Amino acid sequence: MYESYTLGIVVPAYNEEKLISGTLQGMPEFADRIYVVDDGSTDATSQIIEGFNSERFCVLRHPHNQGVGSAIVGGYKRALEDDVDIVVIMAGDDQMDAMYLPQLLAPIIEGKADYAKGSRLSRFEDRRGMSNWRFFGNWILTMLTKVASGYWRIRDPQNGYTAITREALQRIDLDRVYPRYGYCNDLLVRLNVAGCRVVDVPITARYGNEKSKIKYHLYITKVSPLLLRGFLWRLKTRYLAWMWRR
Repeated sequence: MYESYTLGIVVPAYNEEKLISGTLQGMPEFADRIYVVDDGSTDATSQIIEGFNSERFCVLRHPHNQGVGSAIVGGYKRALEDDVDIVVIMAGDDQMDAMYLPQLLAPIIEGKADYAKGSRLSRFEDRRGMSNWRFFGNWILTMLTKVASGYWRIRDPQNGYTAITREALQRIDLDRVYPRYGYCNDLLVRLNVAGCRVVDVPITARYGNEKSKIKYHLYITKVSPLLLRGFLWRLKTRYLAWMWRR
């Protein structure tokens, strides 16, 4: 347990044979359950995961690739079944350093947030190693997500290093969360509609041997319509419906 809270960590993994072992070896000892979601990997990821056989590890497998959002939702649902208090996302590419986990959990433990997310854009020194192109694409997505979600103080919405309370998960419809890379933007919209408190936590970027699967020029084109739909849905659900009830 961590500060009297049960803690679960969801590890989505797709074709991460080179990095998944290091990721799982780095899981903190205070985590109660680790949900490793193999999202239809076609390399040796599945075999490597099988080597981590203990009571702490719960392996979930998709027969075919469904998208990182779908993998994370699957982990969230299993954590809810296990009555875990706080659920953290740490991707299978070993980019999310467990050293920063206490900082990520602090706003939730202190009762200041329902959802805490890492941010590599809050401080200049935190984005060392991030290319200018990656930074620019992330900046555009930050602006679009601010408008869509209504969380005007957030940055780096693509940062998947997050922590969320069981109560917040129960307040959103997980079955409607976007199943692929846009899940993190879509989830912010849904958290706003549910009235959840979201905070950024400055976390230094860690870039090693992983290769980003995001092509920003394509990603922005795909996610922009999703964010527009989310923005309109948020207005309708939070404001127009409220005005109609009045």
